[in-house]
Amino acid sequence: MHHVSDGRVSGGVDVFFLISGFLLTGQLARAVERGSLDLRARWSRMARRLVPSATVVLLATVAAGALLLPEARWTQTVREIAASALFLENWQLAADAVDYAARNNTTSVVQHFWSLSIQVQFFVAFPLAVAVLALMARGAPHRAHAYLTATLLGVFAASFSYSIALTVTDQPLAYFHSLTRLWEFALGGLLALWVDRVPWTRGERIAFGWVGVLGLVACGFVLDGASTFPGYAALWPTLAGALVLAGGVTRSRFGAHRLLLLRPVQYVGAISYPLYLWHWPVLILYMVARDRDQIGPLGALGIIALSFALAAVTAKYVEVPVRRAPFSNGDAYRYAAAAIAAVLLACAAWQFVATQREIPADQLGSAQYPGAAALVHGEPEPAPPLPAAVSVYEDWVFVQDWDCTPLEEVASDICAEPVAEPPDKRIMVVGDSHLEQFMAALSPIARQHNWQLIAALRGACPFSTVSEVDPEDAECTAWNAAVAAEIAEQRPDAVVTLASRDVRSGLTEQTPPGFVEQWRHLADLDIPVLAFRDNPRFAYDVPDCVRQEGREGDPCGVDRAEVYADEPPYALLDVPPNVTFIDLADQICDEERCPAVIGNVLVYLDDNHLTASYATTIAPLIEDQVLAALDG
Repeated sequence: MHHVSDGRVSGGVDVFFLISGFLLTGQLARAVERGSLDLRARWSRMARRLVPSATVVLLATVAAGALLLPEARWTQTVREIAASALFLENWQLAADAVDYAARNNTTSVVQHFWSLSIQVQFFVAFPLAVAVLALMARGAPHRAHAYLTATLLGVFAASFSYSIALTVTDQPLAYFHSLTRLWEFALGGLLALWVDRVPWTRGERIAFGWVGVLGLVACGFVLDGASTFPGYAALWPTLAGALVLAGGVTRSRFGAHRLLLLRPVQYVGAISYPLYLWHWPVLILYMVARDRDQIGPLGALGIIALSFALAAVTAKYVEVPVRRAPFSNGDAYRYAAAAIAAVLLACAAWQFVATQREIPADQLGSAQYPGAAALVHGEPEPAPPLPAAVSVYEDWVFVQDWDCTPLEEVASDICAEPVAEPPDKRIMVVGDSHLEQFMAALSPIARQHNWQLIAALRGACPFSTVSEVDPEDAECTAWNAAVAAEIAEQRPDAVVTLASRDVRSGLTEQTPPGFVEQWRHLADLDIPVLAFRDNPRFAYDVPDCVRQEGREGDPCGVDRAEVYADEPPYALLDVPPNVTFIDLADQICDEERCPAVIGNVLVYLDDNHLTASYATTIAPLIEDQVLAALDG
């Protein structure tokens, strides 16, 4: 996955949530004390403050994205802009974080909306909770303060515990999950309720401020937010931020608050919201337009200058006029709804254009798009490759749409392909994404012969006795053990898995001992094994290469001799007799070359996975081998 930021960005987000909780709780607590808690007016002000500028940026991003982004990124971008307009971007990114089919998602032009989305969700829900507590307090300010304190303590404890637990088991999901971030708002709220009730001395508050500032600076250089946030590691920036807030305005020339009184800092604060909105799409679109993954000093200065210019213009001509306009609460809601609808309509129009550029899937296997069959019968006349660039990253078999049940003891599912009648055979497909991609080749054969495929799959975790990709991944090892136990319990008619892995230039292909050990365990259970030889991995995104370099001379493929030895590695090992191998090298390579496009069908959807379209065209070529192995 690609979404998680580094420690400096992560810490900044945590402090942002802390400050948001601090400000909102303070405002709500004072409103309860005055007896003037008006939720409609509060939400109206929020809509007027946040929606107009966000709408301008999102509409501009739609226009710029349609002009600059490669078509392969359109679908992801449309999906995320729509989610951002609805302030649900964090949930979209969370869904992608647990969806292995979204592994090709690149850094989004609106990825930064995830933190704004969580803030808006909190700003909508928390005032409702405060209103309920105010009713329970029956107009007694001290009772409302106590109820609010107890509620925030409970939210802090529950959310912080959940954050730690989910960060350990699924950090990418935890990073974007709203419930793992509530404790940061709650900590800010507790600080707002109690900071003025503790008689700190001026010297103590000065010390708090500077210790907090130093803690925030150090956080960005020490913590690895990409792998540790938002669990216990997020305590560092949030507690440092809390110290700065507790320090407050000391009216001392030695106080840290004086940094915030500097005119440049105050100016940045005045345009901070539109600057936050603009900086990320400007950065990503610049990198796309220049076809770079790094930025030089001049490029960085240009990005900063353009971001500040756009932010200043947006603040002057959008943010400030709308905030000062004499709208009623109802007007604010209607205008906000119209603005969001405009973004959604622009997304729908963009998606419609993308749909028109797709090539109908029913052409697959035709004389114009034979795919793998062209290796046997010869190449057809060149045609635009299928799948089209606009949908290539979505060209995958989605087994999560099958009938799925949780696998005991590990956070994973086993999914069975739906069947209309009792199957003649039950075939369990076990491994990682390099086995999952072959489902597109196996499914047509299974349906034709009334077999049921049962998928036990985990990304970056091929079926072995150890974790092959990451030796320290204890969860992968545990998953392999749990799947092996499930196979022993279910006793399928056969198991399909990988025969080799790590096929790269330099003849790196191997059949690990853990693979063979699992095959021996299955031999003891008298379960046949069908093992597929793995496909090559590249150092670049193949569809993007085809888009840029074209197909003439196959600049995006690789010589067969660079990745495949004459004899596969498993041929040199002592393997049990229950294993039958299918060497896919002949289905994805000709005698000399492993092309990027075969039979007008893109072979790869990224740098190492086959498209479902191409894998489907392999089915007729391997059907006899599969039947011979499994119909015995």
